[in-house]
Amino acid sequence: MASEVFSYESLVHAVAGAMGSVTAMTVFFPLDTARLRLQVDENRKAKSTPAILADIVREEGLLAPYRGWFPVICSLCCSNFVYFYCYHCLKASLLKGRPSSSSTDLITGIAAGVVNVLVTTPLWVVNTRLKLQGSKFHNADIRPTNYSGILDAFAQIIRGEGVGALWNGTFPSLLLVLNPAIQFMIYETLKRWLRREVPRELSSLEVFVIGAIAKAVSTTVTYPLQTIQSILRFGQCGTPTEKSKLLSSLRTIKSLLVNRARKHGMLGIFKGLEAKLLQTVLTAALMFLLYEKIVSLTFRVMGLGNSHLRKR
Repeated sequence: MASEVFSYESLVHAVAGAMGSVTAMTVFFPLDTARLRLQVDENRKAKSTPAILADIVREEGLLAPYRGWFPVICSLCCSNFVYFYCYHCLKASLLKGRPSSSSTDLITGIAAGVVNVLVTTPLWVVNTRLKLQGSKFHNADIRPTNYSGILDAFAQIIRGEGVGALWNGTFPSLLLVLNPAIQFMIYETLKRWLRREVPRELSSLEVFVIGAIAKAVSTTVTYPLQTIQSILRFGQCGTPTEKSKLLSSLRTIKSLLVNRARKHGMLGIFKGLEAKLLQTVLTAALMFLLYEKIVSLTFRVMGLGNSHLRKR
């Protein structure tokens, strides 16, 4: 068990996943800015992604679509490192050399996701607030914040709202571990199908396409919960009164979903989906492409050739 947990192979996958995700997110970061505004600012009209970005640039300046880039990249790097490391460690422990299956991929993805959420949620809470700081909202109920950086945001949140506020949105985040779990299950299943004849390296186009398909399905299925997650992390949806944190979380999620549906119709809970799909599908596809290339190059340098392909 210890050899799987502390294996060099798992470290290679973790570093490759972190590097791939950071590069991909940097390229498509403005699309994520448009998505987050549509999710959090209920009074902003749901326009096309280019129109939303044009409004943001006109109202807030040319660099506004990249506001909050650094904390997002820090959070994403840590989050994907933890996820990829746990995913491959757990998978190696479960399989012990046996061929993988879709059910194994899903179970491993869920377990890795739970660990990732519990460890990195405070980083995502801080980065959500920093990214939205200074934005010109169309909703007058949103209070402005004034954080000078990541550490100051941590300090202010703990001082003003308590340590527990750093885990705002944890419950929907735990439900949302299905997103990467479904994504990895579909991605690994399609990869095995393409390599069913003989173990081989997939082409760049194949990796890009199956990465995009996997992310498109997982994002569409879980998008309403992603919207609630963003609202809770922003920390301006009111304070729950129930003593039970689980009951409170369930009531909050239900209340936010119902209120959004009443205000904007059933399609309101999917507000920003176009921007999210455009951003997340392209980002995930590029991330998987870079991840596979980095892993392949690293193992080739290590002299393993194609032997690592048989384990995946």
